[in-house]
Parts: sequence; structure tokens; C-alpha cells
Amino acid sequence: MNGYAILADLIAVIHFGYVAFVVLGLFVILLGGFLRWRFIRNFWFRVIHLTMILIVVIEALLGIMCPLTIWEYDLRIAAGQHVSDVSFVARLIHHVLFFDFPPFVFTFAYCLFGLAVLASWWVYPPNLSKRKKE
Repeated sequence: MNGYAILADLIAVIHFGYVAFVVLGLFVILLGGFLRWRFIRNFWFRVIHLTMILIVVIEALLGIMCPLTIWEYDLRIAAGQHVSDVSFVARLIHHVLFFDFPPFVFTFAYCLFGLAVLASWWVYPPNLSKRKKE
């Protein structure tokens, strides 16, 4: 395995982490709100989470392909690989991340998910006040 292939696998893992943070982040926010976990109201956690899904929504609405996908594909080509000729980890990640649906399905899903994240700000708003010193 050459350096380009290793970098492509690393990009695939980062891409998976990005998706996992966005999807699991909303789950944790909703569960944490219900269970009254204080950390889910952390302003910076919530801003980062919202920003990450908004990037995905904007890319989808503008028809822009995800840069992580482009970089991974370019690195695979530089490594002399086809997407199907990837390592086990990359193959596993691809099976989790990529589905064969028309683009409008993904755009619709991303927008719905983005709206759900925005709704979580209303249902369980982040804490904007500064901490009081004890």
C-alpha cells in the first residue's frame, strides 16, 4: 500500500467521523435534553454541530460534491486504485456512507436533518449565559 492509498483511507475515516459526529450529535442532544444532561447545552458544541450540518446542506443545495469525497477519490487515482480496490476499512466506510439513490433524495434528507438540528436549538437551547464563579 502506498502513501496515497493510506491518505485516501485516512480521508475516508475522517469523513466517517464527520458523519458520525453530525448524526450521533443530534441523537445525543435529544437524549441528553430528555435526560437533562448539562453538556448538551454547551454553546460551542452546539455551534460546531449546527455548522457541520449547514455545510452539508449548503453543498447539497448548490450541487457541490463533498470535498472529502473528491480528495479521497483523487488520492485513490494517484494510488492507482479504483474505489472498489480499497482497503477493508475504506470499503466498510464506503458501505456505511454511500448509497445508490438519486441526488434529490440526499438533498431532501440533508435538509430535513438540518431542520431537525435547528429545531433542537429551540427545544433544547444552548446555554448562552456565562458561568458564575463559585
